[in-house]
Amino acid sequence: MTIQTPLSDIRFDPDADGAGFDPALIAVEVARLLKEKQEDTIKAFVQNQELADVAALIEELDEGDDLAVMEMLPQHDQAELLGYLRPSAQIEIATRVSRRKLVALMTAMSHDERADLFKQLDEVAQEAILPALSKAEREDLRRLAAYEEWTVGSVMTSDYATLKPEMSSSAAIDALRMQAIEAETIYYAYIIDDERKLIGVISLRDLLTARPRQKVSELMDTEPVWVRADEEQEEAARVIARYDLLAVPVLDNNDRLVGIVTADDAMDVTEEETTEDFYKGAMVQPLEISVSEATIAMLYRARIFWLVLLVFGNIFSGAGIAYFEDTIAAHLSLLFFLPLLIASGGNAGTQSATLMVRALATGDVRVSDFGRLMTREIVIALALGLTMAVAVSLIGVWRGGTEIALVVALAMVSIVIMGALIGMSLPFIFSRFDRDPAAASGPLVTSIADVLGVLIYFTIAAQLLGL
Repeated sequence: MTIQTPLSDIRFDPDADGAGFDPALIAVEVARLLKEKQEDTIKAFVQNQELADVAALIEELDEGDDLAVMEMLPQHDQAELLGYLRPSAQIEIATRVSRRKLVALMTAMSHDERADLFKQLDEVAQEAILPALSKAEREDLRRLAAYEEWTVGSVMTSDYATLKPEMSSSAAIDALRMQAIEAETIYYAYIIDDERKLIGVISLRDLLTARPRQKVSELMDTEPVWVRADEEQEEAARVIARYDLLAVPVLDNNDRLVGIVTADDAMDVTEEETTEDFYKGAMVQPLEISVSEATIAMLYRARIFWLVLLVFGNIFSGAGIAYFEDTIAAHLSLLFFLPLLIASGGNAGTQSATLMVRALATGDVRVSDFGRLMTREIVIALALGLTMAVAVSLIGVWRGGTEIALVVALAMVSIVIMGALIGMSLPFIFSRFDRDPAAASGPLVTSIADVLGVLIYFTIAAQLLGL
């Protein structure tokens, strides 16, 4: 299939319905043009696109074609494009380009993306690259790469603008102009002393509106918000979101400025954490790569552990049913309501768990709020249980008479309260022992509620029916 519109007139649009805007289809056309030696047409096209969109095209091209198209861009754009690629695509390209080319690309990359790529390379490649970098670049790369994954230090960049407090506003603007080429952002500049300790922060707006000879020390905010490099990375994202910052400074344990985390990096962190929470909520082990790239073996390993564990957990439900087999034999109509009741307990528990996991993640509630929230949850669960009991008791009268209806109604109230309290409590328990509340997942809550639901239901039936 060929694209009727000239490549130079096409722009990627993820929401467009036209097939011509699909990177996979454009890749087919680009491959055809490469075979026909029409590089100028492709070059005009890729240089007219956003680099993030060109990265999507690169990932669709075959080996060889991807590098050919990538090299049609200026080197600085190639380095930026490399940062937009998926990690697996980055490594694939890094292993195929020459050492000199890789060093040139990494030198042109932003400091944080360069460190991310460096950490993904094998030791042989790392040792081959380091000597080719300047001393300052080597030290910066080693420092950023030394931070453990999931810490603030692992997502920060050392591309930030700094000023001295004794500078005048006009001198500060000149200094920012010189740093703008390398800095990730110059809208905020960080004021440091001779020991690189953070003493203030100032915005470009304040500098532009100040008198030319006014000192930076008179304009700066002397109590800036900051985070520690060894804190969990989501802390930086929370601070940026809470205070509506474009970037947050990062300090080491000696209060020295070592980097910043920008809002776009915070968005990536939030996406990663949300994805991880989704996996934990479904009891799936986190994947190192995307689902589309994962092998069958990887997906199997990610899911099998908890599925097998929950299978053995549900054996207790079967044991509970076996224990009350005389009660069931005397009133077979009880079996009709069993799936309905235990499902209601699991559903109520999953709702409560979801609300609490999200509230704990956003800081809306804390572990110390458990007692207050427990009382409220009991009232809510009682109201929900009574409402559901009224609805199901009508079916109980029809299926087994008033005695069965009473059993089902009481069981419904008890099971819904039980499920809701389990769903609410587990996230707090996990938090109390420094575990991720997201691990208090729907499958776990449902499995516990199923076992207890069976015991509650048939215990009530045995007592009220005199068995």
